[in-house]
Amino acid sequence: MVYYSMNTPVRRTAFLLFLDTFSDKLTAEGYPTCTQPIDMARIPLFLLAAFVATIGCSSTNKVTMSVLEPAVVTLPPDMEYVGVIDRSLPGTESGILETVDQLFSLKSPEMDRKGAEAAVNGLFEELRKNDRFTKVKRVDASRLENPSYGVFPAPLAWDRVDELCSEYGLDGLFSLEFFDTDSKIDYSSRRVTIEGPLGVEIPAIEHVAEVRTMIKTGWRIYDNTGRNVIDEFVISESVVTGGRGINPAEAARAVTGRTEAVQTISGHTGRNYAQSILPYWTRVSRDYYVRGNDNFKTAKRRAQTGNWDGAAELWYLETQNSRRKVAGRAHYNMAIISEINGELDEAIEWAAVAYEDYGDKRALRYLRILQNRKVRADRLRLQGR
Repeated sequence: MVYYSMNTPVRRTAFLLFLDTFSDKLTAEGYPTCTQPIDMARIPLFLLAAFVATIGCSSTNKVTMSVLEPAVVTLPPDMEYVGVIDRSLPGTESGILETVDQLFSLKSPEMDRKGAEAAVNGLFEELRKNDRFTKVKRVDASRLENPSYGVFPAPLAWDRVDELCSEYGLDGLFSLEFFDTDSKIDYSSRRVTIEGPLGVEIPAIEHVAEVRTMIKTGWRIYDNTGRNVIDEFVISESVVTGGRGINPAEAARAVTGRTEAVQTISGHTGRNYAQSILPYWTRVSRDYYVRGNDNFKTAKRRAQTGNWDGAAELWYLETQNSRRKVAGRAHYNMAIISEINGELDEAIEWAAVAYEDYGDKRALRYLRILQNRKVRADRLRLQGR
């Protein structure tokens, strides 16, 4: 007979099989049981196989580790003096387009200017924190205009970049190429009760205005020494503000804090773009074998207590095991411990042998992961890490 638990989630359910032909019970720790028997003849064979599989022990465990990933943008090693410039100011010929844009996108005249200023400030402050640069300077952009209002303009001419870099003693420029906001307003209404003149609650209609503002910024990094645009990127963010009133017009007028919200988001955008030149840490998980023989079981316990060197000693012994499956798993696990210790080349060698000589398919997938990590590690070295 089969006894089962109906009180646990499907993904975690472990069915407890009590077979009359055996004296021992198969149990799953932590799961309650009930005493309602099930007729074995009524259970489809494929379901029974699935139930049994859920209580089987996995051949692997997971280990997580921190991995340093290369920066999204790689700067030349000799770029030590950089400037920050705001090129998003609209040109004189785009003044009519700007006026029309403000009319139809619910802008205030100051919102784009203050948002662009916040974005550049965020970029500047974050770059100053980066010890990669010897000096970070602000560059006066009053002589620069964006001839294409609201869209990504063509890059600055290199003679203009060289002129600015020579004037300020720079190796390159971080530029806010354009800044634009676009807003849409949605209206809705609902029934509410309000207090009347005599203190009596009376029914009324409340109008709600919700303004969604899209913020677009375009960025470039100019390497003056190599005359190369290292990166160009557009970032889109949005912010929602709202107001309430007795009619749609009053609700729209009650919308407050939109300019301040745009400034806050823009500042975050500038800081985030500055961080694109920084390597970053991420968590990854790896599977390692815990079944094969008694040494694998002991190594599992050692790994669980953090004694990875002790686990590696046993795995290394099993690389000489006469059973090909056991030896292949041991080679695979040696690749895992090599990666944990930061030895990527050694890890690649162990994983390659596990697949080539012993046919461990998991090792082939892992080998590709390691090879990709090796490429990224080479990029990290180019970035001085």
